[in-house]
Amino acid sequence: MSGRGVWLRARARLRRFPTALAACGDQAAAYGRCVAAAAAGPAELRRDTCLEEFQALRECFARAVRLCPS
Repeated sequence: MSGRGVWLRARARLRRFPTALAACGDQAAAYGRCVAAAAAGPAELRRDTCLEEFQALRECFARAVRLCPS
């Protein structure tokens, strides 16, 4: 069995990524600001520090991918 089909499906998903990112610019910016602010101080970046922003970005990506043509 060839793994070629797996790579074709992965490439198809990756081609939709720029469209999804463009549709979720506000959420991506909010997540980026949160991570930058959390990493800027002397304290270490902790897991789940920006969980709310990450979940909003993830949900937006999921919606955008469903709406994007394959």
